[in-house]
Amino acid sequence: MPKHETYSSVLGFDFGKTHIGVATGQTLTGTAAGLTIIRAKNGTPNWDQVGVLMQQWQPDLIIVGLPLNMDDSESILSNSARRFARKLQGRFGIHARMVDERLTSREAKMASHNSDHRTTKKVDHIAAALILQSWLDNPALGLDPVLESSL
Repeated sequence: MPKHETYSSVLGFDFGKTHIGVATGQTLTGTAAGLTIIRAKNGTPNWDQVGVLMQQWQPDLIIVGLPLNMDDSESILSNSARRFARKLQGRFGIHARMVDERLTSREAKMASHNSDHRTTKKVDHIAAALILQSWLDNPALGLDPVLESSL
């Protein structure tokens, strides 16, 4: 099993300009599950709603998906996702790490489509679970959100 330092409870976020997926996970079993989707306006969530999740789940660590292009270059949303991670870290005093999220939204849509055949269903929480699961499987993937470019 990968080394997870002292973390046990982790919340994962799939950042988006209009929706932010949230997942919960824990290192004991190394599993993640989609939790909810928070509406956002230009990437800014209702911070009170985020605060309720933080209070309820009391995570030891936050994982935020880092949207990269297929050629490893920064995407248009990369800086916004880093800014979101830094705000989470600053507001709640919980360390945040970034994890490459390439193809997680597509994989989440495929999983949702295969399970109930509705392609219009929001899947941001499933994408967040996939992002978090990738970190649980390999914690070395976590990057510091303070860096302007981690690759």
